Amino acid sequence: MTNLQPRKMDFGFEDQDVPFLWNPENPAWSSMSNAVSFLAIGFEKMIVKMIMQTKSRISDPEVAEEAVAFMRQEGHHSTAHRQHVKALIRRYPGLQNTLDAVIGEFDLLTEATSLNYRLAYTADLEATFTPVFKLMLDNEATLFRPGDDRVASLFIWHFVEEVEHRSSALIIFNSVVGSELYRMRMAPSIFAHVMKVIRIACAGFNQHVPLSERQVDSLSMFATHRTKQKILTSFAPYLTKGTMPRAFDHLQLGEQLVALGGVFRSQMPNHNPDHEKLPALADQWFKRYDDGYDCTRWYTAESQAQAESITSGAN
Repeated sequence: MTNLQPRKMDFGFEDQDVPFLWNPENPAWSSMSNAVSFLAIGFEKMIVKMIMQTKSRISDPEVAEEAVAFMRQEGHHSTAHRQHVKALIRRYPGLQNTLDAVIGEFDLLTEATSLNYRLAYTADLEATFTPVFKLMLDNEATLFRPGDDRVASLFIWHFVEEVEHRSSALIIFNSVVGSELYRMRMAPSIFAHVMKVIRIACAGFNQHVPLSERQVDSLSMFATHRTKQKILTSFAPYLTKGTMPRAFDHLQLGEQLVALGGVFRSQMPNHNPDHEKLPALADQWFKRYDDGYDCTRWYTAESQAQAESITSGAN
């Protein structure tokens, strides 16, 4: 039986404005994570349709149960990110075009590629999440804590659940397709597509969100763009779209290299995500959720937990 627990969360994004620059101490990270919200909506919509199409090809009842739980978690993620993006669109209406373009890329993928390809796409991308999200969650003090508690809580919840179902996509792929060679061969086109979608989102930010409110060139995460912009602005400084820091510039290089190594390892034959080192924050999150804390306000819940611990110790 699967151990996955679908958790439907409401972060209250409709209650008040959601800033684009949700972590003012790290504008590049704010922009990058906002792009993840846009990508998540299209990607997870594709996953839900893919699992529905795959059900008839799954013969193992345990894999079938895993697939349904995985689909339900991803469906909840898509819904929550839609609420986040909807709040951004209320503030910057032009971003609706950006969202439509991102979703369109995944709708086209569903129409134009085989089910096997989309299973490989999901398995390859999901396999990278544990090392990447461990890097982020291990550095929550700078990436999440200084920001809007709603947005921070959305990403923390999403990332810990990605760690929870870290093996699901590979389990489904191996059961239905079962070719490690095929998965490896498809990887270059898969990650090219992911980068294309992220670039669409970031270009939309540059177009529709004023520089004064994003503070950085949202495409600065792309090395080729940084190089081109440096050359361009040396001749025409007025064309600048903002400074070009990277979201992880402040993190230890060793940590970033460990995460990068994990990404490469995730694409190798016979990769088993169960063997990956996990972020300590994931276990902490699941325990607090099970204990009944409001994890839609993670840092508020943390303060509550600490207060209760102090009170319990005093008694």
